[in-house]
Amino acid sequence: MDFKIFSGKRYTLYRPLKVELTVSFPQKAYIFTFLLSSRLFIEPHELLSRVCHKCVEQQRLDDPVLDKARIRKFGPKLLQLLTEWTETFPYDFQEERMIGHLKDMIDRIAPCDEAYWKRMNQLLQALNQKLATLSHGQEGIVKINAAVSDKLVAFKSKPPSIQREILTVCSDPYTLAQQLTHVELERLSHIGPEEFVQAFVHKDSLDSTKSCFNEQKKTSNLEAYVKWFNRLCYLVATEICMPAKKKQRAQVIEFFIDVARECFNIGNFNSLMAIISGMNMSPVSRLKKTWSKVKTAKFFILEHQMDPTGNFYNYRTALRGAAHRSLTAHSNREKIVIPFFSLLIKDIYFLNEGCANRLPNGHVNFEKFLELAKQVGEFITWKQVECPFEQDHNIIHYLHTAPIFTEDGLYLASYESESPENQIEKERWKSLRSTILGKT
Repeated sequence: MDFKIFSGKRYTLYRPLKVELTVSFPQKAYIFTFLLSSRLFIEPHELLSRVCHKCVEQQRLDDPVLDKARIRKFGPKLLQLLTEWTETFPYDFQEERMIGHLKDMIDRIAPCDEAYWKRMNQLLQALNQKLATLSHGQEGIVKINAAVSDKLVAFKSKPPSIQREILTVCSDPYTLAQQLTHVELERLSHIGPEEFVQAFVHKDSLDSTKSCFNEQKKTSNLEAYVKWFNRLCYLVATEICMPAKKKQRAQVIEFFIDVARECFNIGNFNSLMAIISGMNMSPVSRLKKTWSKVKTAKFFILEHQMDPTGNFYNYRTALRGAAHRSLTAHSNREKIVIPFFSLLIKDIYFLNEGCANRLPNGHVNFEKFLELAKQVGEFITWKQVECPFEQDHNIIHYLHTAPIFTEDGLYLASYESESPENQIEKERWKSLRSTILGKT
């Protein structure tokens, strides 16, 4: 199994997979494409090992006396590759083997030029700082998820009332949309580009019986973000089903419609879709008496924007508009693009499938690699935008930790608010009252 990474200005893949560093250095986009897609066929630590081995072999780094002039010509290219690798795929370097290869190359070429020591030290410092920041963010997400899980268990066994409601914490739709955007961008910032590939790695296409990644897939940030979407759906449904009075439930629905509209205007399509999904959950949609009190015109417009017809044609049109606005933006406010994540994952899944499939001649399909890298690269640009809105810790804490109903809890709350309409609903209501409330 060989890679040929670099072959001059035209990038041609020969026999799959031979590492060769030449005088002509590839463009940054090519490096990103290769480092992203190569992990479908080879683990990052093995790829870096091969790169290091080639460097030692081609530049004769094992010779007793090094050719310093030769290394000064070659060194900047290796430094650029390692810099771009550590900046774009820092999670790769959580592995000791990766750090080992990195330090080995530093020890070999740095003595040839004092500037290399400086560059390498800067690279290692930046990498350590980035890994520390990412690790801190991951710990925070784990703590939040654990707190939510504990409250869910407690709430499931005793669900009659929740003390606080969203409208007592934030009554302004625009403010809540801003805080949702804070949460989205914070969680997006921890997702590494490699997670989009590793999430779909099943078999090594060079060996159908061997898993490409023997270790557990490193997709925890991606999975945490999907869980956040689901939580927001259930939070919206919970807030609507909680109030005892029809007028209050209608008020909450109208509030979330306005929040969803503000999310759309901001470019936060993920929160928008989560809110719409929450309002379309069966325990909410069956509340006909409540919905009769709601001004639904704005809601129908939003539903139309997120209509799945034509492979989400309307949404994709709006997303392109937001992406164009982001490219020509004069402020961070205009740069915000938060895509509907489940659909992005679906799109990337099919691109991954195309990347993993070989061409008839046995070569890898690099055109598909480029398509995948373009999609993931666009996402990276979006997730790096700094949120321009002032953070309200009280609201964000509520979004993360407010107890939410389980699906059964939602149905029970819905039936308690508006009585069952048919025998099936009546039987389910009776069963839920027995299992959740201990009543018959």
